Amino acid sequence: MVLSLLPIGTVFAEEEVNESELYAKAAVLMDAQSGRVLYSKNGEEVLPMASTTKIMTCILALEYGNMEDIVTVSSYAASQPKVHLGMITGREYYLKDLLYSLMLESHNDSAVAIAEQIGGSVEAFADMMNQKAAEIGCKQTYFITPNGLDAKVVMESGEEKFHSTTAEDLARIMSYCIMESPKKEEFLAITRTEQYSFSDIKGQCSYSCYNHNAFLTMMDGALSGKTGFTGLAGYCYVGALRREEKTFVIALLACGWPNNKTYKWSDSRKLFTYGMENYNYKEFYEEQVFEPLSVANGAARSGNPFETVVTGITIEEGDRSVGLLVKETEKVVKEVSLLSKLTAPVQKGDAVGTVRYYLESEGEERILLREYSVIAVEEVAARDFTYCFRYIVEEFLP
Repeated sequence: MVLSLLPIGTVFAEEEVNESELYAKAAVLMDAQSGRVLYSKNGEEVLPMASTTKIMTCILALEYGNMEDIVTVSSYAASQPKVHLGMITGREYYLKDLLYSLMLESHNDSAVAIAEQIGGSVEAFADMMNQKAAEIGCKQTYFITPNGLDAKVVMESGEEKFHSTTAEDLARIMSYCIMESPKKEEFLAITRTEQYSFSDIKGQCSYSCYNHNAFLTMMDGALSGKTGFTGLAGYCYVGALRREEKTFVIALLACGWPNNKTYKWSDSRKLFTYGMENYNYKEFYEEQVFEPLSVANGAARSGNPFETVVTGITIEEGDRSVGLLVKETEKVVKEVSLLSKLTAPVQKGDAVGTVRYYLESEGEERILLREYSVIAVEEVAARDFTYCFRYIVEEFLP
């Protein structure tokens, strides 16, 4: 094996966020593009998340529903507590309109009506929520309700499970909503709308919804977000900010109780400012030119068994435009590992090594960012008896 370490670059740190300066019991700042946690305060602590739940309800409705579907209100949906639209059993609405009710005003009855439309029942929709959470990498999230009202269930094993998440998982869900989902543009359009008016299908009632995410006007680049509050969860917030090539997501859980409604805005500004001032986007992929590798027992195209045979090698096809938000105290290191030689036969595309990119931070374990296979670019047959006999006949016999 041949091993080389090539420093790619560095970027610099100002002071870290002081945990004592944050009101939230749990907080996370995440690079939305890579999913990397840039700052965490109790980021893996399991806590209730109130109406921040509704970002998952919204994205599932966008992905699995038809915006022109007609939603008929059930008695269960109509019975939901405030904050609510004020639905009446049997009344009909377009799904699209209820999504604005859900995300702008955080109406609990709209959340249940949407869940029943998409999943068939609240329980089935909760299963969809949990499945999606697992698919996008959430490890400690458990959804029971589509609106975020505090809830618990007793499993067959006797275990009690609560409607809950972690700040890290919640940030991961928001990152999915704005970066990865096939419906990300629709999600952003809804959550950025200032005011929306609609009526039920028959036009019996008219409604106006106003966006309660005040942070959209508090900081340049504020992109999306959702507030939440219950007596158990306290004030919660999940939000996103995009500026230049940087997209950050924050999640705040248990960020004060009445009368401390504005604590979440203070924490949001502090975390986003820290991200903007300390992290810069860097493309870390570097083109690599490799020397050909010798192939033992290889059959030269010339037919000469004494000729040294080599094969060209290259990095496999794939996404080579890879970037990351990094601090000045961090560096990306490239590690190239290759076989010193090959033995025929060699097939085109055979793996002959790897190129790995690692993120290194002082005092922390390095993180593997990306791994590429290095492959042979051509086929090399083995030198066998027939090959050697043919050479002898052509060279030495008249």
